[in-house]
Amino acid sequence: MDTNTGPETDPRPTLAVWKFASCDGCQLTLLDCEDELLALTGRVRVEHFLEMSAAEGPDGERADLTGRGPYDLSLVEGSVTTPEDAERIRHIRRISRRLVTIGACATAGGIQALRNFGDVAEFRAAVYASPEYISTLRTSTPISAHVPVDFELRGCPIDRGQLLEVVTAHLAGRKPGIPGHSVCFECKRRGTTCITVAHGTPCLGPVTHAGCGALCPAYGRGCYGCFGPTDHPNLRSMVGQLRRDGMSERDVLRVFRTFNAAAPEYAPVPDLVAEAQDCPRDRTGRTDTTPEGPA
Repeated sequence: MDTNTGPETDPRPTLAVWKFASCDGCQLTLLDCEDELLALTGRVRVEHFLEMSAAEGPDGERADLTGRGPYDLSLVEGSVTTPEDAERIRHIRRISRRLVTIGACATAGGIQALRNFGDVAEFRAAVYASPEYISTLRTSTPISAHVPVDFELRGCPIDRGQLLEVVTAHLAGRKPGIPGHSVCFECKRRGTTCITVAHGTPCLGPVTHAGCGALCPAYGRGCYGCFGPTDHPNLRSMVGQLRRDGMSERDVLRVFRTFNAAAPEYAPVPDLVAEAQDCPRDRTGRTDTTPEGPA
């Protein structure tokens, strides 16, 4: 009986997991699948995953940052922040049949994209004793800004159940069943009273992608958008609501510049904030957009 299970005879599709500028939290989500991970590895062959093993291939060769490939599915965590990153992600795209970005860093630049609104040379000089040895880009950008992406899985960190759904969908040859609606739907499903309506608490739930289970609103705290923008966020309405809830123009900008600072969907926010600032307000601080009627 032939017991050879090398790559030439192993029918399982191959999986690779990659790290760019990030905290490793989304990769750890995969490792935290525990019992599900055991079943998953029976269906896929993990070829490249430095967080799990420094080896790659049937003979246990030492893996490097670029891998050997080709891979059926690549999961990419982290944003592009250096010239080497930009070159490496193009290589990974070439050797990957499908590429899925996981987490806020990979899908929207991450918290490190706050550099996009400042002077990166000034930051570099303040942080490093010898900044001349640091090679970095002026901006932190999502993976999709550099290569085509087959699917984006949002979150900081991502949800374990959603990650398993993405990998399972790939194995089944179907589109992942990840909802595109907002956190507000999750509040309704768990019976949570809207904290904005009931208490006037500022909340990003209406424009934030579902996946967290509406955890913060369930405990009386406004959603702060860690799962990134929903598919079609109504930012004009959201900015107006945050202003009516008492947030200053500066605070509205800051609340959108956290985990998903470089999300393309949030690009209009500064203009909308400036527009809301120019609108007349009544004595309660609410924006007055009601047309004057007859006396």
